[in-house]
Amino acid sequence: MKILVDAMGGDSAPSVEVEGALEAIRNGSEDLEIVLVGDETLLKVELAKHKALDQPRIHVLHAAERIEMGEDPARQVRRKRDASIAVAARSLKEGAADGLVSAGNTGAVVASSLVYLGRLPGVKRPAIATTVPTPAGGAIILDVGANSDCTPQQLLQFGVMGEIYARKVLGRAEPKVGLLNIGEESIKGNEVVRNTFPLLEASHLRFIGNVEGRDIFRGGVDVVVCDGFVGNVVLKFSESVVHLIRSLFRDLVGNSLRGRLGALLLRPMLRGMFMKLDYAEYGGAPLLGVDGAVIIAHGSSSPKAIKNAIYVAARYARERINQQIESELQGLSLGEVSS
Repeated sequence: MKILVDAMGGDSAPSVEVEGALEAIRNGSEDLEIVLVGDETLLKVELAKHKALDQPRIHVLHAAERIEMGEDPARQVRRKRDASIAVAARSLKEGAADGLVSAGNTGAVVASSLVYLGRLPGVKRPAIATTVPTPAGGAIILDVGANSDCTPQQLLQFGVMGEIYARKVLGRAEPKVGLLNIGEESIKGNEVVRNTFPLLEASHLRFIGNVEGRDIFRGGVDVVVCDGFVGNVVLKFSESVVHLIRSLFRDLVGNSLRGRLGALLLRPMLRGMFMKLDYAEYGGAPLLGVDGAVIIAHGSSSPKAIKNAIYVAARYARERINQQIESELQGLSLGEVSS
Protein backbone atom coordinates (compact mmCIF):
# COMPACT_ATOMS: atom_id res chain seq x y z
CA MET A 1 0.00 0.00 0.00
CA LYS A 2 1.75 3.15 -1.24
CA ILE A 3 0.36 6.61 -0.45
CA LEU A 4 1.51 9.88 -2.02
CA VAL A 5 1.69 12.93 0.25
CA ASP A 6 1.73 16.42 -1.23
CA ALA A 7 4.50 17.58 1.11
CA MET A 8 4.40 21.24 0.00
CA GLY A 9 0.67 21.85 0.40
CA GLY A 10 -0.12 22.71 4.00
CA ASP A 11 0.35 25.91 5.97
CA SER A 12 3.44 24.51 7.73
CA ALA A 13 4.80 22.43 4.87
CA PRO A 14 6.94 20.43 4.61
CA SER A 15 7.74 19.88 8.31
CA VAL A 16 4.22 18.79 9.30
CA GLU A 17 3.83 16.47 6.31
CA VAL A 18 7.19 14.79 6.95
CA GLU A 19 6.48 14.31 10.65
CA GLY A 20 2.98 13.00 9.92
CA ALA A 21 4.32 10.56 7.35
CA LEU A 22 6.90 9.22 9.81
CA GLU A 23 4.21 8.79 12.48
CA ALA A 24 2.08 6.86 9.98
CA ILE A 25 4.99 4.54 9.19
CA ARG A 26 5.80 3.96 12.86
CA ASN A 27 2.20 3.20 13.87
CA GLY A 28 0.68 1.80 10.67
CA SER A 29 0.67 -1.57 8.98
CA GLU A 30 3.95 -3.03 7.80
CA ASP A 31 2.92 -2.93 4.14
CA LEU A 32 2.48 0.87 4.18
CA GLU A 33 4.89 2.99 2.13
CA ILE A 34 4.78 6.76 1.69
CA VAL A 35 6.01 8.95 -1.15
CA LEU A 36 6.69 12.56 -0.15
CA VAL A 37 6.18 14.83 -3.16
CA GLY A 38 7.94 18.19 -3.15
CA ASP A 39 11.28 19.97 -3.13
CA GLU A 40 13.79 17.13 -2.70
CA THR A 41 16.37 19.28 -0.89
CA LEU A 42 13.89 20.59 1.66
CA LEU A 43 12.38 17.17 2.23
CA LYS A 44 15.76 15.55 2.86
CA VAL A 45 16.60 18.30 5.34
CA GLU A 46 13.38 17.53 7.22
CA LEU A 47 13.98 13.79 7.11
CA ALA A 48 17.51 14.32 8.42
CA LYS A 49 16.09 16.22 11.42
CA HIS A 50 14.22 13.04 12.34
CA LYS A 51 17.20 10.79 11.48
CA ALA A 52 15.00 9.18 8.83
CA LEU A 53 16.99 9.65 5.61
CA ASP A 54 17.45 5.89 5.40
CA GLN A 55 13.86 4.96 6.30
CA PRO A 56 13.15 2.27 3.67
CA ARG A 57 9.39 2.91 3.55
CA ILE A 58 9.68 6.67 2.95
CA HIS A 59 10.45 7.83 -0.59
CA VAL A 60 10.88 11.28 -2.14
CA LEU A 61 9.48 12.38 -5.51
CA HIS A 62 10.87 15.73 -6.59
CA ALA A 63 8.54 18.59 -7.54
CA ALA A 64 10.11 22.00 -8.09
CA GLU A 65 6.98 24.13 -7.63
CA ARG A 66 4.04 24.55 -5.29
CA ILE A 67 0.62 26.18 -5.54
CA GLU A 68 0.12 28.72 -2.78
CA MET A 69 -3.15 29.09 -0.87
CA GLY A 70 -3.95 32.48 -2.43
CA GLU A 71 -3.33 31.51 -6.06
CA ASP A 72 -6.01 30.83 -8.66
CA PRO A 73 -6.18 27.01 -8.62
CA ALA A 74 -7.55 26.32 -12.12
CA ARG A 75 -5.00 28.59 -13.79
CA GLN A 76 -2.00 27.49 -11.72
CA VAL A 77 -2.67 23.77 -12.12
CA ARG A 78 -2.21 24.21 -15.87
CA ARG A 79 0.69 26.66 -15.59
CA LYS A 80 2.62 24.88 -12.84
CA ARG A 81 2.85 21.35 -14.19
CA ASP A 82 5.75 20.71 -11.82
CA ALA A 83 3.76 21.76 -8.73
CA SER A 84 3.74 19.13 -5.98
CA ILE A 85 -0.02 18.44 -6.23
CA ALA A 86 0.18 18.12 -10.04
CA VAL A 87 3.16 15.75 -9.87
CA ALA A 88 1.40 13.68 -7.20
CA ALA A 89 -1.85 13.47 -9.20
CA ARG A 90 -0.01 12.36 -12.34
CA SER A 91 1.88 9.73 -10.35
CA LEU A 92 -1.40 8.39 -8.96
CA LYS A 93 -2.90 8.28 -12.46
CA GLU A 94 0.11 6.32 -13.73
CA GLY A 95 -0.50 3.67 -11.07
CA ALA A 96 2.66 4.41 -9.07
CA ALA A 97 0.65 4.61 -5.84
CA ASP A 98 -2.71 3.67 -4.32
CA GLY A 99 -3.80 6.99 -2.85
CA LEU A 100 -3.01 10.68 -2.41
CA VAL A 101 -3.15 13.05 0.57
CA SER A 102 -2.88 16.84 0.35
CA ALA A 103 -3.34 19.63 2.87
CA GLY A 104 -2.86 22.23 0.17
CA ASN A 105 -5.13 24.64 -1.70
CA THR A 106 -8.47 22.78 -1.89
CA GLY A 107 -9.26 24.22 -5.30
CA ALA A 108 -5.88 23.09 -6.60
CA VAL A 109 -6.44 19.56 -5.27
CA VAL A 110 -9.86 19.39 -6.94
CA ALA A 111 -8.57 20.91 -10.21
CA SER A 112 -5.51 18.61 -10.34
CA SER A 113 -7.70 15.59 -9.67
CA LEU A 114 -10.07 16.53 -12.49
CA VAL A 115 -7.28 17.38 -14.95
CA TYR A 116 -5.00 14.41 -14.29
CA LEU A 117 -7.29 11.72 -12.85
CA GLY A 118 -10.67 12.57 -14.35
CA ARG A 119 -14.07 11.59 -13.04
CA LEU A 120 -15.36 8.08 -12.57
CA PRO A 121 -17.70 6.93 -15.35
CA GLY A 122 -21.18 8.33 -14.77
CA VAL A 123 -20.12 10.92 -12.18
CA LYS A 124 -21.30 14.42 -13.04
CA ARG A 125 -19.46 16.27 -10.26
CA PRO A 126 -17.03 15.12 -7.58
CA ALA A 127 -17.88 15.96 -3.96
CA ILE A 128 -15.79 16.59 -0.87
CA ALA A 129 -17.15 14.49 2.00
CA THR A 130 -16.15 15.41 5.53
CA THR A 131 -16.90 13.59 8.77
CA VAL A 132 -18.29 15.55 11.71
CA PRO A 133 -18.68 14.25 15.29
CA THR A 134 -22.04 12.94 16.48
CA PRO A 135 -23.21 10.76 19.40
CA ALA A 136 -23.54 7.91 16.90
CA GLY A 137 -19.88 8.04 15.89
CA GLY A 138 -19.88 10.64 13.15
CA ALA A 139 -21.85 11.75 10.11
CA ILE A 140 -20.71 12.54 6.59
CA ILE A 141 -21.60 15.87 4.98
CA LEU A 142 -21.19 16.28 1.23
CA ASP A 143 -20.47 18.41 -0.63
CA VAL A 144 -18.45 20.81 1.54
CA GLY A 145 -16.73 22.92 -1.07
CA ALA A 146 -16.16 21.41 -4.51
CA ASN A 147 -19.42 22.69 -6.06
CA SER A 148 -21.21 25.89 -5.11
CA ASP A 149 -24.18 25.18 -7.38
CA CYS A 150 -25.64 21.73 -8.00
CA THR A 151 -28.48 20.09 -9.88
CA PRO A 152 -30.89 17.61 -8.25
CA GLN A 153 -29.23 14.79 -10.22
CA GLN A 154 -25.83 15.72 -8.85
CA LEU A 155 -27.17 15.81 -5.29
CA LEU A 156 -28.65 12.36 -5.84
CA GLN A 157 -25.20 11.11 -6.85
CA PHE A 158 -23.71 12.71 -3.74
CA GLY A 159 -26.16 10.67 -1.68
CA VAL A 160 -25.13 7.45 -3.41
CA MET A 161 -21.40 8.13 -3.02
CA GLY A 162 -21.77 9.22 0.60
CA GLU A 163 -23.81 6.15 1.48
CA ILE A 164 -21.08 3.86 0.12
CA TYR A 165 -18.40 5.71 2.08
CA ALA A 166 -20.48 5.54 5.28
CA ARG A 167 -20.88 1.79 4.88
CA LYS A 168 -17.27 0.99 4.06
CA VAL A 169 -15.37 3.52 6.18
CA LEU A 170 -17.72 4.41 9.05
CA GLY A 171 -18.98 0.85 9.25
CA ARG A 172 -22.71 1.66 9.08
CA ALA A 173 -24.70 -1.35 7.92
CA GLU A 174 -27.64 0.71 6.62
CA PRO A 175 -26.64 4.38 6.53
CA LYS A 176 -29.47 6.87 6.93
CA VAL A 177 -29.36 9.58 4.27
CA GLY A 178 -30.87 13.02 4.80
CA LEU A 179 -31.26 16.10 2.60
CA LEU A 180 -30.19 19.31 4.33
CA ASN A 181 -33.03 21.83 4.24
CA ILE A 182 -34.69 24.62 6.20
CA GLY A 183 -37.56 22.38 7.28
CA GLU A 184 -38.66 18.75 7.39
CA GLU A 185 -41.56 19.10 4.91
CA SER A 186 -40.86 18.08 1.31
CA ILE A 187 -42.25 21.40 0.03
CA LYS A 188 -39.62 23.42 1.95
CA GLY A 189 -36.44 24.85 0.47
CA ASN A 190 -35.38 26.23 -2.89
CA GLU A 191 -36.26 24.65 -6.23
CA VAL A 192 -33.13 22.50 -6.40
CA VAL A 193 -33.70 20.98 -2.97
CA ARG A 194 -37.42 20.44 -3.61
CA ASN A 195 -36.64 18.62 -6.86
CA THR A 196 -33.95 16.53 -5.20
CA PHE A 197 -36.32 15.15 -2.57
CA PRO A 198 -38.31 12.83 -4.91
CA LEU A 199 -35.09 11.55 -6.55
CA LEU A 200 -33.66 10.49 -3.20
CA GLU A 201 -37.06 9.12 -2.13
CA ALA A 202 -37.26 6.92 -5.24
CA SER A 203 -33.67 5.68 -4.94
CA HIS A 204 -32.43 2.52 -3.22
CA LEU A 205 -30.99 4.63 -0.39
CA ARG A 206 -32.39 4.60 3.14
CA PHE A 207 -33.64 8.14 2.73
CA ILE A 208 -35.12 9.64 5.91
CA GLY A 209 -36.24 12.92 4.31
CA ASN A 210 -35.18 16.47 4.99
CA VAL A 211 -32.93 17.23 7.94
CA GLU A 212 -32.25 20.63 9.48
CA GLY A 213 -28.94 22.00 10.69
CA ARG A 214 -29.79 21.13 14.29
CA ASP A 215 -30.30 17.46 13.33
CA ILE A 216 -26.76 16.88 12.02
CA PHE A 217 -25.03 16.62 15.40
CA ARG A 218 -27.80 14.68 17.14
CA GLY A 219 -26.77 11.37 15.59
CA GLY A 220 -29.98 10.56 13.73
CA VAL A 221 -28.46 10.75 10.23
CA ASP A 222 -25.31 9.21 8.73
CA VAL A 223 -25.09 11.03 5.39
CA VAL A 224 -26.11 14.67 4.92
CA VAL A 225 -26.55 15.79 1.30
CA CYS A 226 -26.16 19.45 0.30
CA ASP A 227 -24.41 21.68 -2.23
CA GLY A 228 -20.85 22.82 -1.60
CA PHE A 229 -21.78 26.37 -0.65
CA VAL A 230 -24.10 25.32 2.18
CA GLY A 231 -21.86 22.43 3.21
CA ASN A 232 -18.80 24.62 3.53
CA VAL A 233 -20.68 27.12 5.69
CA VAL A 234 -21.86 24.30 7.96
CA LEU A 235 -18.34 22.88 8.20
CA LYS A 236 -16.64 26.18 9.02
CA PHE A 237 -19.37 27.06 11.52
CA SER A 238 -18.98 23.72 13.30
CA GLU A 239 -15.20 24.23 13.49
CA SER A 240 -15.73 27.64 15.07
CA VAL A 241 -18.11 26.15 17.67
CA VAL A 242 -15.45 23.61 18.68
CA HIS A 243 -12.92 26.43 19.13
CA LEU A 244 -15.50 28.37 21.19
CA ILE A 245 -16.11 25.38 23.49
CA ARG A 246 -12.36 24.97 24.07
CA SER A 247 -11.92 28.69 24.75
CA LEU A 248 -14.85 28.91 27.17
CA PHE A 249 -13.65 25.82 29.01
CA ARG A 250 -10.13 27.22 29.43
CA ASP A 251 -11.53 30.51 30.72
CA LEU A 252 -13.84 28.81 33.22
CA VAL A 253 -11.16 26.45 34.50
CA GLY A 254 -8.52 29.15 34.82
CA ASN A 255 -10.63 31.53 36.87
CA SER A 256 -10.76 29.56 40.11
CA LEU A 257 -8.99 26.90 42.14
CA ARG A 258 -12.24 24.91 42.26
CA GLY A 259 -12.38 24.93 38.47
CA ARG A 260 -8.81 23.68 38.16
CA LEU A 261 -9.42 20.91 40.67
CA GLY A 262 -12.62 19.89 38.90
CA ALA A 263 -10.84 19.82 35.55
CA LEU A 264 -8.14 17.61 37.06
CA LEU A 265 -10.72 15.10 38.24
CA LEU A 266 -12.54 15.14 34.91
CA ARG A 267 -9.38 15.05 32.78
CA PRO A 268 -9.83 11.48 31.39
CA MET A 269 -13.42 12.17 30.30
CA LEU A 270 -12.58 15.61 28.95
CA ARG A 271 -9.71 14.20 26.96
CA GLY A 272 -12.07 11.72 25.33
CA MET A 273 -14.65 14.42 24.59
CA PHE A 274 -12.17 16.80 23.00
CA MET A 275 -10.68 13.93 21.02
CA LYS A 276 -14.09 13.32 19.43
CA LEU A 277 -14.32 17.01 18.55
CA ASP A 278 -10.80 17.18 17.10
CA TYR A 279 -10.70 17.28 13.27
CA ALA A 280 -7.24 15.68 13.42
CA GLU A 281 -8.86 12.42 14.55
CA TYR A 282 -10.73 12.18 11.23
CA GLY A 283 -7.65 12.91 9.11
CA GLY A 284 -9.11 14.28 5.93
CA ALA A 285 -12.05 14.45 3.57
CA PRO A 286 -12.26 12.17 0.52
CA LEU A 287 -12.88 13.70 -2.88
CA LEU A 288 -15.59 11.28 -3.99
CA GLY A 289 -16.18 10.77 -7.70
CA VAL A 290 -12.67 11.18 -9.12
CA ASP A 291 -10.74 8.24 -10.54
CA GLY A 292 -8.38 7.83 -7.61
CA ALA A 293 -8.26 7.77 -3.80
CA VAL A 294 -7.75 11.47 -3.03
CA ILE A 295 -7.95 12.76 0.55
CA ILE A 296 -8.03 16.49 1.30
CA ALA A 297 -6.64 17.45 4.69
CA HIS A 298 -7.08 20.74 6.55
CA GLY A 299 -4.57 23.44 5.59
CA SER A 300 -3.51 23.81 9.21
CA SER A 301 -3.25 20.05 9.75
CA SER A 302 -1.06 18.75 12.55
CA PRO A 303 1.25 15.74 12.09
CA LYS A 304 -1.47 13.65 13.73
CA ALA A 305 -4.01 14.82 11.15
CA ILE A 306 -1.64 14.00 8.28
CA LYS A 307 -1.02 10.56 9.78
CA ASN A 308 -4.75 9.87 10.01
CA ALA A 309 -5.36 11.23 6.50
CA ILE A 310 -2.80 8.72 5.22
CA TYR A 311 -4.68 5.94 7.00
CA VAL A 312 -7.96 7.14 5.46
CA ALA A 313 -6.39 7.06 1.98
CA ALA A 314 -5.11 3.54 2.55
CA ARG A 315 -8.49 2.32 3.78
CA TYR A 316 -10.24 4.03 0.86
CA ALA A 317 -8.02 2.13 -1.57
CA ARG A 318 -8.31 -1.19 0.28
CA GLU A 319 -12.10 -1.00 0.40
CA ARG A 320 -12.22 -0.28 -3.36
CA ILE A 321 -14.63 2.60 -2.80
CA ASN A 322 -14.35 3.90 -6.37
CA GLN A 323 -15.24 0.57 -7.93
CA GLN A 324 -18.39 0.42 -5.82
CA ILE A 325 -19.34 4.01 -6.68
CA GLU A 326 -18.99 3.24 -10.37
CA SER A 327 -21.06 0.08 -10.05
CA GLU A 328 -23.90 1.67 -8.07
CA LEU A 329 -24.14 4.75 -10.29
CA GLN A 330 -24.58 2.46 -13.29
CA GLY A 331 -27.62 1.07 -11.51
CA LEU A 332 -29.39 4.43 -11.45
CA SER A 333 -31.85 5.12 -14.23
CA LEU A 334 -30.70 7.37 -17.08
CA GLY A 335 -33.36 9.88 -16.13
CA GLU A 336 -31.86 10.26 -12.66
CA VAL A 337 -28.23 10.72 -13.71
CA SER A 338 -28.70 12.88 -16.79
CA SER A 339 -27.68 16.52 -16.41
